[in-house]
Amino acid sequence: MSPWLTVVGIGEDGFSGLGKHARRALLGASRVFGGQRQLDLLPHCITGERLLWPSPFSLAPVLALRGEAVCVLASGDPMFYGVGASLARQLDVSEMSVLPMPSSCALAAARLGWPLQEVLTLSVVARPIAALNAHLYSGVRLLVLSNDGYSPAAIAALLHERGFGPSRLQVFEHLGGSAERRLDGTAEHWPHTQIADLNLIAIECLAAPDAPRLSPLAGLPDSAFKHDGQLTKRDVRAITLARLAPRPGELLWDVGAGSGSIGIEWMRAHPSCRALAIESDAGRQQLIEHNRDALGVPGLQLIRGRAPMALQGLERPDAIFIGGGVTREGVLQHCWEQLRPGGRLVANAVTLQSELALVNWREQHGGELSRIHIAQAQPLGEFDTWRQALPITLLEAVKPVDA
Repeated sequence: MSPWLTVVGIGEDGFSGLGKHARRALLGASRVFGGQRQLDLLPHCITGERLLWPSPFSLAPVLALRGEAVCVLASGDPMFYGVGASLARQLDVSEMSVLPMPSSCALAAARLGWPLQEVLTLSVVARPIAALNAHLYSGVRLLVLSNDGYSPAAIAALLHERGFGPSRLQVFEHLGGSAERRLDGTAEHWPHTQIADLNLIAIECLAAPDAPRLSPLAGLPDSAFKHDGQLTKRDVRAITLARLAPRPGELLWDVGAGSGSIGIEWMRAHPSCRALAIESDAGRQQLIEHNRDALGVPGLQLIRGRAPMALQGLERPDAIFIGGGVTREGVLQHCWEQLRPGGRLVANAVTLQSELALVNWREQHGGELSRIHIAQAQPLGEFDTWRQALPITLLEAVKPVDA
């Protein structure tokens, strides 16, 4: 099948900056889709019908024209956070041709002298800026695609709030065009208010001396979370996550999520990891919402309700953690039934009753039991002694592939 759809990346220099293949495709197209700014860059010699994207955005109008000579305009590289990537999920690669221009990130890296392979590229276009919190480490360089002219100030405020006020920001407007402009400042003293909607933010992350030191590895300090005491503590959390073994693209159920620490650290393991936090307590639900944003995983989905009823109809998970509710009738059994074959179930118990529930369940379904003892040195008069935390019984089971 020859391509009927051509996705053309167009820069700020418009039609004059396009190659011959892109020009030929636009001249021969019966219909051209794009945003108003992109369509306005086309000269009068492009006679195909010009169509704006519908609001809310949908690919349906393009897909309905399958077989016609259709062009779609995109800014820069259509496959970099662009419509080309969305179309590629709907069409076979043989049906479309993609003609990219340099992305805004490539242009910014060239202006800054930053090797692009050493830079983390992100987008806040129609995405919460809280997702940046997962990538804030001193010394990291970020290139962020802005949603609008308010994004730089909002991101500067977020950086300052998270202890990265000394970070250096450089905002590029209209990259590659005659109106290109660069604005500089620090997050804590960001001076610019009038910024074009089409902009990109380059950030050199620098932490203030008192900024919290958060690692991308499992086992964030307990102080990183707001909680009411219902928190899987740091060392136990690291062990638990090692047993859950998050892999890219996998879904976790965090049942009895408390403050959400397990689901949050699961999602921090890889950008494509997903998690559902199931919690019935209203106060803890608010803590989960705060923690997921503060730690950069606003995509964590909160399920308000009590297991096992709240688990009905949810997408089947690749892994399940049960931090509370193992003694509740039906919770363990329902979780095991819904777990995908090859998936991992991990449950922690503190009380004798919950430990007994895990022991009985293991007799029927198998798995491994571990006892975790952790002690910390604490003052005793003029000396120190070991203070033993409550022991944790951990169950780990892998569902057979043929189950």
